[in-house]
Amino acid sequence: MKDLSMHILDIAQNSVRAKASLVQINIVERGEIFRIEVIDDGCGMSEETLKKVTDPFFTSRTTRKVGLGIPLIKQNAEQTGGFVKLDSKVGEGTRFKAEFGRYHIDRPPIGDLPGTMALLISGNTGLDFVFTYTNEQKSYSLDSREVKEILGDVDIRTPRVVSFLQEMINDNLIEIGVEF
Repeated sequence: MKDLSMHILDIAQNSVRAKASLVQINIVERGEIFRIEVIDDGCGMSEETLKKVTDPFFTSRTTRKVGLGIPLIKQNAEQTGGFVKLDSKVGEGTRFKAEFGRYHIDRPPIGDLPGTMALLISGNTGLDFVFTYTNEQKSYSLDSREVKEILGDVDIRTPRVVSFLQEMINDNLIEIGVEF
């Protein structure tokens, strides 16, 4: 994966497959740390599965024999002096955390984070997302439940709404000083 937004998309899609109703995506830039957290209330994983998820030859999917998402983000984090940590309980959900060296030359770029978040929100209408980006100066948060309430009967999947979401997220991230 070329950038962190693609890693976030991959991890969030795991939450979708786990039948989550709420997914929290938190990004924090502080000091030397760049942290991504994805927390869901999905079905969770057993201890046995949790031990295997960093193995590229393990996947819970039946359509293929490898699962590279978590092993790749783990490798990217470790190349920058960081780590990946997963906590999960069956029936309660999963907490995924990846820390990267914020300024490390091997840290992948952020990528199209506004487009990724707009895609996740509009493409998973039965699921809610809370996205928060915090840096040294400020924080920005978006709750898809609030967006849906404001939209009322307007379908969140319409191209104009998706475009609006992407622009709104982009503008707010730029306002708090995020550099893409």
